[in-house]
Amino acid sequence: MVAGPAVYLDANATTPVDPRVAEAMFAALTGIHGNPSSGHTAGREARRAVESARREVAALAGAERPDEIVFTSGGSESNVTAIRAALAARPGRREVVTSSVEHASVEAALEHLATTDGIVIRRLPVDGHGRLDLGAYRAVLGPETALVTLMSANNETGTLFPIADLVPLAHAAGALFHTDAVQAAGRLDLSVATTDVDLASFSAHKLHGPKGVGALYVRRGTPFSSLIAGGSQERGRRAGTENVPGIVGFGVAARLALANSETDHLAHLRDRLEAEVLATLPGTLVLGDRNARLANTACLAFPGSYAEMMLHRLDQAGIAASAGSACATGGTLPSRVLLAMGLRHLAGSTIRFSLSRFNTDADIDRLLGVLPAIAREARLAISESAA
Repeated sequence: MVAGPAVYLDANATTPVDPRVAEAMFAALTGIHGNPSSGHTAGREARRAVESARREVAALAGAERPDEIVFTSGGSESNVTAIRAALAARPGRREVVTSSVEHASVEAALEHLATTDGIVIRRLPVDGHGRLDLGAYRAVLGPETALVTLMSANNETGTLFPIADLVPLAHAAGALFHTDAVQAAGRLDLSVATTDVDLASFSAHKLHGPKGVGALYVRRGTPFSSLIAGGSQERGRRAGTENVPGIVGFGVAARLALANSETDHLAHLRDRLEAEVLATLPGTLVLGDRNARLANTACLAFPGSYAEMMLHRLDQAGIAASAGSACATGGTLPSRVLLAMGLRHLAGSTIRFSLSRFNTDADIDRLLGVLPAIAREARLAISESAA
């Protein structure tokens, strides 16, 4: 077995699987053999496991009914399905309102629809803290708006969008509302029923569940068309035999997240990290909305330093972090989020540290023990190369 990093600080990319989740998944993988669509005893056992997990995920999302949850392969599938279903439900409308900082799966889906179907995309700007321009939002809604799709929490900066305030305006314009809640689930108190969103996306691996399984909340009464056709699984809303062990793991992860709020613990670690870095490395900047952001996310800019060099040195020291979205890693372009925030000059020097329930003060001690020297080394290397 390959050992992981000594300190893992990249939870917004993915979280370590909770041992209790892994145990439940192993029991399902080795002990539940039936197809949930089969009518015999083994099939009924598998169906009970799936429906139990559906109730757990519905509870985490704050849904009124478990049957409003459709299991998918992950957040990206849920996002694409929601967008296509919403547009099909509003055939006379051709516009989608979104932001300039959405997840790559939303951006790619909309770009494809704009090219192939002539859908008009209305992208809302954000300010230097990643906050949505509410005036622009009100102005852009109209009789052509079919869908508003806005994330609950940004994966790079942690900045929150005020979804509960945005939904009524979309509905007043006759549009459906979808939120990508992948980063929010398990980190914020969610209630899709209270906010009245029509569609919401979730992913198990962001809350200590397995990769490859997610969910789409479809509010009862919302018109819906399946992205994957074929069988009658998920009440005809998503064909394909259900991933029973993955869904079981998602259910356990959802139950654990709902039962154990980690906000105070994560905020303590994040705030301590930021305070000590700012004190040790003058000129460092905290990006994002410090009054409305995820408790686990510290997005730090080290002006004059090369983030990729710093990440390489941190990795050598056994510390995992990232320069932004995991979906963009390996690319040569700067972060779309930071560009949209008007921070092009910081795009190459920003590192995201994102925490999970398994992080401790000792992890922050380990990071702070090496980060100042690494940042100074990176600054020196940049200065020498420019000389």
